[in-house]
Amino acid sequence: MRNPVTFVVGVVILAIFGSISFFYQVRQSEVAFKTTFGKADTEIVSAGLHLKAPWPIQKVHKFDARMHNFEGKFEEAKTADGYNLLVLVYAGWRIAEPQKFHSSFPGGIDDAKRSLESLVRSAKNAAVGRHNFSDFINTDAGQLKFDKIEDEILTEVAGAVKAKFGMEVKFLGIKRLGFPESATQKVFDRMKEERQTLVKKFEGEGEREASIIRSKADRERNELLAKAEAEATKLRGEAEKEAAKAYKTLEQNPELAVFLQKLSSMETVSKERATLILDQNTPPFDLLRGTNAPTRPAGKK
Repeated sequence: MRNPVTFVVGVVILAIFGSISFFYQVRQSEVAFKTTFGKADTEIVSAGLHLKAPWPIQKVHKFDARMHNFEGKFEEAKTADGYNLLVLVYAGWRIAEPQKFHSSFPGGIDDAKRSLESLVRSAKNAAVGRHNFSDFINTDAGQLKFDKIEDEILTEVAGAVKAKFGMEVKFLGIKRLGFPESATQKVFDRMKEERQTLVKKFEGEGEREASIIRSKADRERNELLAKAEAEATKLRGEAEKEAAKAYKTLEQNPELAVFLQKLSSMETVSKERATLILDQNTPPFDLLRGTNAPTRPAGKK
C-alpha cells in the first residue's frame, strides 16, 4: 500500500510542474508572443496570467517593453555648402512588434542597438547634407532650423526601424554640435562675417530711422514757424491799424503829440535812480517849468 504522504508530495510536485508548463505570467513592463511548433503567433500577449501548451509545443518569448535610450557617436557630417560638423544624436525607442523584433535580432537588445546606430548615422548624414551651415550655426536665432533637421532624421529612422525591426522610435534630437579642429578658423571667420553683416544692417536701419525722425522734426518746425509767422503778421496788421488810428488823432492835435513825446523821453531818462542837473529850457525838461515847490505845513519854519 502506498504511503499517503508520498502520494500527496507527488501530487504537489506534479501540480507545480504542471503550473510551470501550462501557465505563464506577463508583467506590465513586458511585451510577449507565443510560438507554436516554432511558428510565431500574430497576436501580442497582453499583461497578466495566461495558459499555454507545454514545451516543445508552445514557447513564450518576452521582451522589456519600457523605453530604451540610445546615443550615437560624435561623428563628422558635411553640410550642403561644404562645412564639416560634428553631430551627436540621441533617441528613445521601444519594442512595438515583438515577433518582428525577435526574428530580426536573435541576439537581443545589443544587436538592435547596433542596427539602430547604423540607421541613425545614415539618416543624420543625409539630413545634414541637405542643409547649409547657417541652418545649424547662426547669429540670428530665427534662421536656425534645428527642429526641421531633427524631424527629418526622426522621420527617416522611425519609418525604417518600424518596417524592418518592429521598433518604435518615440523621440530623437541633436544633443551636441562641434567642429573639427581644421574647420574652427573657417567657422570663426564665417561668424565674424555674419556679425559684420548684421552690424551694417542695424546701422542702415538706424540711419533710415534717424532720417525719418529728422524729416518729421523739420516738417513740424516749418509748420510751427509758418504758424508763428502768420500770427506775427496778424498782430503786426492789428498794431499798424491801431497805430494808424493814433497817428490820425495826433495829426489833428500836434501839441498833444509833442507833449506825449516829451513824457516818453522823460520816462526813458528817469528810469535809473540818479541826480540830474537840468536846464528847464531844454526839452523835454521844459515841462518842469511852472511846477510849484511843496508848501510847508502851518506853524513850521
